Amino acid sequence: MEFAYSPRCEELRKNLLAFMDEWVYPNERTYYEQIEASGHRHERPPLMDELKQEARKRGLWNLFLPGAEHGAGLTNAEYAPLAEITGRSPLIAPEALNCSAPDTGNMEVLHDFGTPDQQDQWLRPLLEGEIRSAFFMTEPDVASSDARNIQSRIERDGDEYVINGRKWWSSGAASPDCKIGIFMGVTDPDAEPYRQQSMILVPTDTPGVSMVRELPVFGHYDAHGGHPEMAFEDVRVPAANLIGNEGDGFMIAQARLGPGRIHHCMRLIGMAERGFDLMCERAISREAFGKPLARQGKIQHWIAQSRVRIEQARLLTLKAAWLMDTVGNKGARMEISAIKIVAPSMAEWVLDKAIQVHGGKGFTNDVPLAMMWAHARTLRMADGPDEVHEMALARRELKGFLPL
Repeated sequence: MEFAYSPRCEELRKNLLAFMDEWVYPNERTYYEQIEASGHRHERPPLMDELKQEARKRGLWNLFLPGAEHGAGLTNAEYAPLAEITGRSPLIAPEALNCSAPDTGNMEVLHDFGTPDQQDQWLRPLLEGEIRSAFFMTEPDVASSDARNIQSRIERDGDEYVINGRKWWSSGAASPDCKIGIFMGVTDPDAEPYRQQSMILVPTDTPGVSMVRELPVFGHYDAHGGHPEMAFEDVRVPAANLIGNEGDGFMIAQARLGPGRIHHCMRLIGMAERGFDLMCERAISREAFGKPLARQGKIQHWIAQSRVRIEQARLLTLKAAWLMDTVGNKGARMEISAIKIVAPSMAEWVLDKAIQVHGGKGFTNDVPLAMMWAHARTLRMADGPDEVHEMALARRELKGFLPL
């Protein structure tokens, strides 16, 4: 495995670091002030349009998509360090570069599995940053970590499909910019378990689609789209909206989630790095019991442990990205599960210690630590909970020890 950045990656990395220093960090407070002033937390603040325009001007656009026709043509290993940088401002930088979830995963699905008509109608405006999207998979009444539990139905009726079900944690669906969602449901309950589900495109203004409620995360309602619970009651969409074939839903979901986990994990490393920087700055500037916090043994332990944990998580994530590029997503399944276990817990630990060093300030919005901690904690559940990845990883490891 080659650890050095490619010339293209190095060029984009320098460009992105400058964009963060010149445009993102100085405008974070303004971004949230504009949301508050609008009176509607899901309105896109005017500043975001400026950031997007500047990012496109600098060539920092759709970096996540490997295909050069629509994206930057980067490998996973080349994109990984760029995703890390955007994670240092996780609610602003990814969207400014048109590289935020769930849009990235949905664009990858449309790019890899969509028909030309589906790509023209929905992929193109997503790639242009004109609209946002949602992914309707998780359900409130079943353990959705096991896709075989999905109860929502997608039933053929002539030239249409009729959709019924309830989804939640539908990130981004409350945004007025969210125009399309990918819905996963059962088309054939009698098929073998992993061929029962299908995916279909559902415009959010289709009759029968409604928002039941917005869901808070640790008591806080996220801006610009949130994570609402959604109801689908006799929703009719054209049969041409089906993605792939009936029964392809689980396969498409696995293809979608692999790269997404890399993106999440690298952004988590970026969050941890920013938390680490803030922790060190605070430790140097504050004094307690007669000496700076930075000279307290416990604080030094946290700083040393944070550096070690960040480096370990980064190396494992880069290995997973490299394997995805060289042997494919299927060949990197073990490493993808491993990073999904390691990175969120690592970021949660580092950010927790950064909050502790900040004292009362760490719980406020004066620093981004509380927001990033909550985000890291939720990612121990999103895209598969820790326990599912541990189970999958253990099963693969045990195969070599079990009798034939």
